[in-house]
Amino acid sequence: MKKKDLLSIADLSAAEIKKIVHKALLIKNRPAPKALSGKIIALLFEKPSLRTRVSFEVAIHQLGGYCLYLSPEEVGLGKREPAADVARVLSRYVDGMVVRTFAQETLEQLAKYATVPVINALSDFEHPCQALADILTILEKKGKLKGLNLAYIGDGNNVANSLLLVAANAGINFSIASPAGYNIDDKVMQIAKGYATESGGRISTTDKPGQAVKDADVVYTDVWTSMGQESEAQKRRQAFAGYQVDSRLLSLAKKDVIFMHPLPAHHGEEVAAGILDDPRSVVFDQAENRLHAQKAMLIEMYTKVGRTR
Repeated sequence: MKKKDLLSIADLSAAEIKKIVHKALLIKNRPAPKALSGKIIALLFEKPSLRTRVSFEVAIHQLGGYCLYLSPEEVGLGKREPAADVARVLSRYVDGMVVRTFAQETLEQLAKYATVPVINALSDFEHPCQALADILTILEKKGKLKGLNLAYIGDGNNVANSLLLVAANAGINFSIASPAGYNIDDKVMQIAKGYATESGGRISTTDKPGQAVKDADVVYTDVWTSMGQESEAQKRRQAFAGYQVDSRLLSLAKKDVIFMHPLPAHHGEEVAAGILDDPRSVVFDQAENRLHAQKAMLIEMYTKVGRTR
């Protein structure tokens, strides 16, 4: 069978996303099926991680597979050895690659030359595995997706790109508040608008956080300065002044609003101190759901895809 990669949340149809999310809900409190029995999955990481590494290692183990972690120093992806060569070598050894990298182009090169599935565990452009956990959390907490109002406050980064795409696909109304120059990628926005037309969702942009969160069922934020942008930290703090999610901002949303953040959080910057412990916060349930969403995604991929080498 032809291998299936997950480089973008756009690689999954609305039906596939729905199936993965409902499967995750089903297996969350049950023993996991051994869908990866006899499979070896390589974790190829250029960036440090807590949730991504642990959730994937645990998921692969619970599904009966074996996980092989490859650090930046061991591989030197694109430096010591070209991505194309790494892909062709690893395809001879393992049954799949989970990649946490900087450039989306690195993923595309790996997927082009690999004969086993390549999964985007984070790039500077997208974070599809986080988006699956997010949509799972929203469904779990709200009981539905279509017609909900989701407000994203902050940088139009990789998390925002994937969240917008998955929300538009599911019929969620998505409103983002960002300062000028920090908006969602234009290409992503155009794809999302196409999804929203089909699903009945709405997309709106503003530079006013209060306007975005009005009547929101979900308020979501992420760090102002992502990994690799440390030199811009001071500039970004100035640009995002006024975009902090605090109790005052949450009070403008619906009374039963939930607050989400993909972590790690910079307390006192994008999120006020104490908000992660607010009763409206579902941040740590959201973090747990990385495990369950990824198990469901891996089951879906590996019950359909065989080795092609």
